[in-house]
Order: sequence, then structure tokens, then C-alpha cells
Amino acid sequence: MQERHHVVVVGGGFGGLQLVNDLKGAPVKVTLIDRRNHHLFQPLLYQVATTVLATSEIAWPIRRLYRDRQEVTTLLGEVAGVDTIAKEVTLAHGQSVPYDTLVLATGATHAYFGHDEWAAVAPGLKTLEDATTIRRRVLIAFEQAEVEEDPARRDALLTFTIIGAGPTGVELAGIIAEMAHRTLPGEFRRIDTRLARVVLVEAGPRILPAFSEELSAYASRELEKLGVEVLTGTPVTDCTDEGVTIGERFVPSRTLVWAAGVQASPAARWVGADADRAGRVKVGPDLTAPGHTDIFVIGDTASVIQEDGKPVPGIAPAAKQQGAYVAQVIRGRLTGSPAPGPFRYRHQGSLATIGKRAAIIDFGRIKLRGSLAWWIWGIAHIYFLIGTRSRFAVAWSWLWTYLSGQHSARLITQKDTLREER
Repeated sequence: MQERHHVVVVGGGFGGLQLVNDLKGAPVKVTLIDRRNHHLFQPLLYQVATTVLATSEIAWPIRRLYRDRQEVTTLLGEVAGVDTIAKEVTLAHGQSVPYDTLVLATGATHAYFGHDEWAAVAPGLKTLEDATTIRRRVLIAFEQAEVEEDPARRDALLTFTIIGAGPTGVELAGIIAEMAHRTLPGEFRRIDTRLARVVLVEAGPRILPAFSEELSAYASRELEKLGVEVLTGTPVTDCTDEGVTIGERFVPSRTLVWAAGVQASPAARWVGADADRAGRVKVGPDLTAPGHTDIFVIGDTASVIQEDGKPVPGIAPAAKQQGAYVAQVIRGRLTGSPAPGPFRYRHQGSLATIGKRAAIIDFGRIKLRGSLAWWIWGIAHIYFLIGTRSRFAVAWSWLWTYLSGQHSARLITQKDTLREER
């Protein structure tokens, strides 16, 4: 009996899972490798970091998702390299996994623009561990301020700085400000949490640069209504335990969050491919790595240029579309069907929230803002969650937060020695 075509997928994010889902029924066996045992709904990760949602509401064990797919094998492991001659993926613990077709969907991590030492004091937000670290630091800051006798140190503890004003930075700033100004007042006896400062820093001329200027200006005004200090046009030049330097101005701030840039995984080095400045593989029109027709690269790992010369954005819908496209290509190759044309990204709109009652949506010709956009944003995100239980849990958490103003996940659970020493 002929061995089934072996598709190895590295990465259980949006692109990888969409690919595996769309290969159901194809004459293949699939091995899905990820260094974590869960799929994460990253668009809502900031709500875990800001105590709105629990970790279990936005993450699902990968093995559970494919327990009824006997042709799918899940491996927990970290890829160390790829042997393109032997057609094998090497894992960090030494195991080699042979492939007929390889799909690299390994995502991206934080980019500190040559200042990796900032990572310890200004964590980014890409994983559940990142989210719980940020959540703990935010909550601990209020607790430490409650017992701090020195006014200057207390003010620094009550200053929260978010670096980078894309959707993640804007959403984090909005919810932290709401928590400080509306959720926590009355719970502390020695401090007034309404005096907390939330500073949002953007090196560019405006926040949310991917949106229209009109929507960007609206978001800025809404953030300021929430009490967020929006600083644009000046880059951050230093981050320390004591605070952040913006241009030449030092701002004492004991809680920093990095949302300013991303760097792709080492996938380009694994396959010897050219990469852009962010480390993304410069793929061909069919999303293959140049010189390797048996290796596809998708999602945040790939640099895909559209017909208008603009890059495909590194967002979940783009990754899902790429995963679906590659599944179609693989099916066509195995069945002898005509190959689909070059990959074309269909933009479905850009969305961002500002607090719990306002959002902006850019569908191109149609632009929405305010509470209607917030409801559409919420419905869209609930729809894309996995499973009825998760949809119900998230909907209930949001409804509770909306009606009561209280956050349901304000637990300090993760040990963070760095902050405890301070």
C-alpha cells in the first residue's frame, strides 16, 4: 500500500490550523508541530492582560481540536532547523520528522529594534505567558502603590506606559485606563486609582496608522476622554526599571508594555531564504519559499506583496486565507487538478476597540465608529472563537463587564521575581 503524502505543518496559529482543517478528506497524513500545546486566539490576548478574560477562554488544546482526525498527529516540540536536502524537520530534542510537503506557519515575536535588553522591563504581548505577566505587573503596581510612602515612587507605580499605538497598544491603553478610572476606585483606601496615568507612545505622526486619518483622530479623542495621554511623533529611546525615556524626556513609570514591533521566527534561516527587515520569508506568488516548491510559508512568517506593491498585513484573516490557499494548492497537486492562480488577499476590514464601549471599523468605503462598531467588533470576534463554550463564556464576560464595570479575571497568579525585588 502506497504511503500517504506527508504534510508537516510547523505552527498551530491561525494559518496552520486553517490549513489542517481544509486538508480534511485529502489523501494526506498531517503532522502538526508547535512548541505550545494550545491554539491561541491572539486578537483577544490583550483582554487577558487587562483582567477582562481568563486564559481558558481564548486558548484550546491542539490535541483536543484534532482528536477525531486520525490522520493528524500533534507533536509538542520546538523546531531547531530544516534539512531541505533530506526533507526533514529537526526538533530541539533531536528527533527528526520527514516531510513530503512542509508548511512553515511559525508566527512572529517582539522586535525591540536592537534593544533586546528592554524585554525584561517592557514585555510584549504574543503569548499567554506574556498576558499573565502584564496582568500581574499591572495589578501588583496598584498593590505596591497602596503601601508606598514616598509620593514620587507612588506616582511612578501609578504610571502605565504602552509603547506602540497600533491596535494592540490602543486596546491595552483604553482598558487599563478604564480599569484605573472606573473599575478600581473604591477598592483601595490609601490611593485614588483615578489619579493613575496611562501614557500611550507612538513614534509616528498618529496612532493606528493602518486606519484612515479620520478614524485615527476619533480613536485619539476617545482615548483622551478615558484619561489616556497620547504622545505621538517622538520615539522611545530607553526603557529601564525606573521608567521610559521618550525622545529626551524621562517619564517615571514602573509598568511598561511593548507593542511597537514584531520580528518573524528564524524560518528564513532554516530554509536559506531571503527575508525582509522583519525576518519574514520573501515568498513566491504561490506562497512557496524561493527554490523550494515543496515548502510553503504563511502568516506572520511570510512577506507577501500584493499587486499594488503593498504587503499583506500580519493579521489573523490574512493568515487564515493563506492557510486555505495552500491547502487548495496541495490538494490540486495530489489530485492532478489545475493549480489555483497566485494568492490574492481579500481585505475584510480593520477593527480596533477603544475601551469597552467604542470601536472603529474600516471596511474601505464603509467606516464605522462608536458603540455600533463596538457591537460589530464583539460579534465578529465571538463568531471566530472555537466552540460553543468559549463563545458563551466570552459573551458572558463581556456582558458582565459592560453592565457592571467589573473585570472578572483580576487574579495575581504568576511569580515575577524581577518586580518583587523592586
